[in-house]
Amino acid sequence: MDKINVLIIVTTISLLISLLLAIFLLTVKTKHRVSNALFAAFLLVTAIDVFEPWFNILFDGPSNLGMFRSSFAFLQIPVFYLYVLSVCYSDFKLKPKHLLHLLPFLVGNLMLLPRFYGVDTASKISFIQNRQSMIELQFNHILIHIQIVIYIIAVFRLLRKTKRLYLENYAGKNISSYNWLFQFTVVLTIVYMAALLKNILKFSDYPHVSEWIKIGLLVSQLFIICWYLFKALNHPGLFRNIDSKLKLVSEMVSEKESGEESAADEKEYNEELLKLKKYMVEKKPFLNSSLTIQDISGDIEIPVRDLSLLINHQLGQHFYDFVNTYRIEAAMEILKDDTKSKVTILEILYEVGFNSKSSFNTAFKKHTGTTPTYYRKELQVSEL
Repeated sequence: MDKINVLIIVTTISLLISLLLAIFLLTVKTKHRVSNALFAAFLLVTAIDVFEPWFNILFDGPSNLGMFRSSFAFLQIPVFYLYVLSVCYSDFKLKPKHLLHLLPFLVGNLMLLPRFYGVDTASKISFIQNRQSMIELQFNHILIHIQIVIYIIAVFRLLRKTKRLYLENYAGKNISSYNWLFQFTVVLTIVYMAALLKNILKFSDYPHVSEWIKIGLLVSQLFIICWYLFKALNHPGLFRNIDSKLKLVSEMVSEKESGEESAADEKEYNEELLKLKKYMVEKKPFLNSSLTIQDISGDIEIPVRDLSLLINHQLGQHFYDFVNTYRIEAAMEILKDDTKSKVTILEILYEVGFNSKSSFNTAFKKHTGTTPTYYRKELQVSEL
């Protein structure tokens, strides 16, 4: 079986699965309709891009439709960026300003208007035959790769900021969702880098290598998309969005007036700190696995901004770690209790406010330097 037949088979499978998944995402009833629609759009735009082998079979020779189809590659990474935005922020809405993401797509097509879209078939054939010397194709080739680099950097910066905001304001289980989305973006970045290599080889003396890389990309994209959706659909609560109006503590600190804090400010901080610690010990809000800084703010009547500065800036801890400290202390007390020696580690982690064994083990080891199981064994040995 030659590489053309392999390419057609892989393309067909990829197109069918992408289209079925896109239809499912657009029709399934869920509160995450915008996110689903954007990911469906990403699947459809990708499908249009990989449709090339079939398009070349169905349509003979260069055409406006064929060139326009290839320009949809400009839309892939912007749509993915908007999808990540919608996943990260609960109040995300598509707005007219998001149309600016269409600019590279529009510019790329406008560049082709005079010498491709607006000429006859013979001129189109000549344009394609001399593509290596055509400034329009060179420009679009450079533009799309600059676009990919810029958007990938933007996605990583967005995820980094969102994770920090989550750590500073939430103490739930879903911090792992941002880690996982980060991993997915890394994998997607590798795919785009491989596509860059493919495009470079396409205009070199090794076009056949480019074709085999294309087959590899089609197969990898198929598995990556299926992997991502399998994960998301099997864990519908995986992504817990945050409010985009939240500010990082570093931004709040920079907004404060420069200079040393007054004695009155320091006294106020000390009073608020005592109030917070007393509340944490007496009311045990950390037992709530979905605890947020807003919940505590409402209970102890300290503004969210002040409470965030107190914990994240004055104490030097993320809210996530601050709450987990109390959870781990509570877990350690249970592990020390001889009357609860039959209680399993899994039962303990749920009892103290955790929702996953991995996050519990990570937090426990960070706090004690050892695992919960080993900690319990050490206590049992010391009592012998």
